Amino acid sequence: MNIRVSVAMAVYNGEKYLAEQMASILEQLGPNDELVLSVDPSSDRSWQIIRRFADADRRILALEGPGQGVVRNFENALTHTQGAYIFLSDQDDIWMKEKLTCCLDTLEKEGAIAVMHDALLTDESLRVREGLLFGGVFCPGVLTNIVRNRYTGCCMAFKRELLNAALPFPRNLPMHDQWIGILARRLGSVAFINKPLICYRRHSGTATGREKAGWLQRIRWRVHIASAYFKWRKRDVQNQRFDRRL
Repeated sequence: MNIRVSVAMAVYNGEKYLAEQMASILEQLGPNDELVLSVDPSSDRSWQIIRRFADADRRILALEGPGQGVVRNFENALTHTQGAYIFLSDQDDIWMKEKLTCCLDTLEKEGAIAVMHDALLTDESLRVREGLLFGGVFCPGVLTNIVRNRYTGCCMAFKRELLNAALPFPRNLPMHDQWIGILARRLGSVAFINKPLICYRRHSGTATGREKAGWLQRIRWRVHIASAYFKWRKRDVQNQRFDRRL
């Protein structure tokens, strides 16, 4: 069976919102699509919730996560995807009903290798509190997003060729979505859909290590992502030269 769409989700202690998010995704997937979940060791009922869904839906693939943080957890999920189009998903948001079709239409009609879209910022009860995540403006540039990353995985979809270029993830990668985004800009165009296609839930568990990190750690992250990118770009240029000789 040829898989059209793969949704990759990293799960860790996601019990509170997981079922609602999975339901919002599955109702948009077709019979030849899949939802791949990598589940890091958790202290709640995340596994039980996923198994309940998986027992009733063959489109779900549930994997044991590596237990090495969010980047490696997403890498595990992405490595096991088979689709021509890849969507990233957090465990606690809600997909709006037109998200999948709108992203696919944009990727196919505009010839972009990746697409970003806006998101509606809500509280944990999905009440709108802060407006839009991007406010209708998104800059896809490589250097811009090394300095201050705006690639947000839950608002991203891309083609298989981009995933093939992004895997395996380099060591010391600050965030998976930042890495995929800057490679997308290097390899092709990144389209932006100027409307919200998910409810981006903000709650006490949303805070990331980035938001808590001090300035020295932020500098280290920028050095790591820049170093990884320029090493990758050097290999990419060398491979293109080799291909031309063939």
